[in-house]
Amino acid sequence: MPPKTKFDKETIVEAAFDIAKEEGFAGITTRSVAKRLRCSVAPIYLNFGTIDDLIKAVVERVFVLTDELLAKQKGPNLFENIGKASLVFAREYPVLFRELVMQKNSYMASYETVLEAMVEALAEDETMRSLTYDERRRLLLKMRIFQTGISVMAANGHLPSWLDDRAAEKLLLEMGEDLLRIQQIKHKETGE
Repeated sequence: MPPKTKFDKETIVEAAFDIAKEEGFAGITTRSVAKRLRCSVAPIYLNFGTIDDLIKAVVERVFVLTDELLAKQKGPNLFENIGKASLVFAREYPVLFRELVMQKNSYMASYETVLEAMVEALAEDETMRSLTYDERRRLLLKMRIFQTGISVMAANGHLPSWLDDRAAEKLLLEMGEDLLRIQQIKHKETGE
């Protein structure tokens, strides 16, 4: 009789991650993961107390992936890099993008929490340092609305055929620059 194959946590998470990429998090079940690994459900329950524990591990894997995508961006500032990474994530992982960004879920931190952290980080950016907190917050919301829109279009295959990956990224950056310029003009006009 051949020896039993052992499955470690990472192997199980990777199999569940592959399922999530194709079907979303709802596709992760003990049976679907066991089938993917060609094993019984025992290794899954041995490594994860519940299927929810496994899904949480997959979500953590997705966040590590998004951090890696962000780190690969070589733009001059944080916001540009976030926008570019979001576009890459939407194109390469459309099912996960739709599930995490386009649907209410318990996996993502609240928008308010994310927004506050980003507004504080943008205060360090040379081009935004002179803006007030409220101006940065409003600018960030405007930029995020556009960035989310173009990323949704990419994830759903709705970008025009003439807008390849580089052109979509360029459009994203142009809009960010335009919005920043407009905000800087408004800031000067109000004298704050």
